[in-house]
Amino acid sequence: MTTPDRPVTATVFDHPRNAWYVAAWDHEVSAKRPLARTIAGTPMALWRTSDGAASALADACWHRLAPLSMGTVLGDEIQCPYHGLRYNSSGRCTAMPAQRTVNPSAMVTAFPVVERHRYVWVWPGDPDLADPRLVPDMHQMDSPDWAGDGLTIAAGCNYQLILDNLMDLTHEEFVHAGSIGQDELSESEFVVRRVDERRVVVERWMRDIEPPPFWLKNMRDRFPGFSGRVDRWQIIHFEAPSTICIDVGVAEAGTGAPEGDRSRGVNGFVMNTITPETTRTSHYFWAFMRNYRLESQLITTQLREAVHGVFAEDEAMLIAQQRAIDANPEHVFYSLNIDGGGLWVRRILDEMLQAEGRGPDPDAASVGAAPAPLRRIGS
Repeated sequence: MTTPDRPVTATVFDHPRNAWYVAAWDHEVSAKRPLARTIAGTPMALWRTSDGAASALADACWHRLAPLSMGTVLGDEIQCPYHGLRYNSSGRCTAMPAQRTVNPSAMVTAFPVVERHRYVWVWPGDPDLADPRLVPDMHQMDSPDWAGDGLTIAAGCNYQLILDNLMDLTHEEFVHAGSIGQDELSESEFVVRRVDERRVVVERWMRDIEPPPFWLKNMRDRFPGFSGRVDRWQIIHFEAPSTICIDVGVAEAGTGAPEGDRSRGVNGFVMNTITPETTRTSHYFWAFMRNYRLESQLITTQLREAVHGVFAEDEAMLIAQQRAIDANPEHVFYSLNIDGGGLWVRRILDEMLQAEGRGPDPDAASVGAAPAPLRRIGS
């Protein structure tokens, strides 16, 4: 199985709500002051209670809709900045100004929260469906066997455009020619498979090639003075709705990496989880983790900055793409063979939306204000 057996509808500006999304890095959520974030179109106020637990409430006071994120954290409660109403972490109002009786209807929505893999995850949909076991696997982020760091990109585009970008890495040949791109990306074969109802894998191997600058430096970090050809791999792991962890690396050519022996190479994981903010903006959380030279903060910082530079090139392209979509609301997306992974991702997202009763319109033809069908060409 390499591609869907029929064209897949692309719901470019919609996102499932019954899903876990990263709202923030764990260090961003504080007991000192609330943090404002819009997640899947929903403004939220995040803070920590006195026991350190992260909480998320709708960012609008019951009284006059003043943003709670502008308020104050008082122990286990958050106080509205406008008239002083207080709320606990379940969203119930506990105190009102100038009166002893609290209106029993005074509540704001509280969202399920899970902390895992250095992130604070929130569930904007039906709280009864918020199963912590559905938090995507990003174990490399906090495993002692891996070291690394990352940043957040405030991306000026719809989240599905970022998913497309990460599921087809042949764009590296053109967008990142000076760092990680090379001709072999388009020339090499790849395999796409849907693992289950939530996961897709795209696997590509490039054997006996010259290492691009980024990977040559990393080989020399581990094997000083290295020169020669390498076997390179990219194994993309998608987990719904919007987490993509990419197993990447190079090893000295012919030393057994394709068969499983990576001892003569360097291995990293590009960790990506994308949270829709609005229909045209996204929170893009990423990190680069490695399993060699774990003790070196210098390498951690150098890799973070190098990958940040690469992603800045992606960001410029994605913003330009979003502008073009907005300027051409009648255009229909078409698909090439390289879009196989992205097609499966869109199929899974369509299925999630349909399960929520918000499936795509099969007659829509726009990638602007309305969903667009993706038409697959080639074999």
